[in-house]
Amino acid sequence: MLENLGLLGLFIGCMLAATVVPFASESLLAGALLMGYSKWVVTLVATLGNTTGGMISYLLGWLCKWDWLEKYLRVKKEKLMKVHDRVARYGVWAALLTWLPVVGDLIAIAMGLMRVNPWWTLVLMFIGKMARYLLATGLLSLTSWI
Repeated sequence: MLENLGLLGLFIGCMLAATVVPFASESLLAGALLMGYSKWVVTLVATLGNTTGGMISYLLGWLCKWDWLEKYLRVKKEKLMKVHDRVARYGVWAALLTWLPVVGDLIAIAMGLMRVNPWWTLVLMFIGKMARYLLATGLLSLTSWI
């Protein structure tokens, strides 16, 4: 369904993939490349969508309480505490790792809970996610089917 929306579908899919919704955005990235969109446009749209989703997770952490996350989103407090401790150690630089599968969402939520500077979080999150999509686009471009 998202592929029918073109670049908007790519943006929405990548945004959802960066929230607590389990979804792999690389398949949408490959689909957009197969549809003939520019590698640079696809990379930028995917990065903007994924960064938007990451900031939604950050905002969720900012607005929620620990027990709400555990109760409504089924985020285990122990797992979030482990990520919280790592974020406390690395501070805003942890935003570079929000692209990681599974734990990246928790990093963004923990950063919001800790009230890490939102502007630096946004910038570093964008850089980390851009690096991910540049690598993914480059690897997909090496295959014979794109």
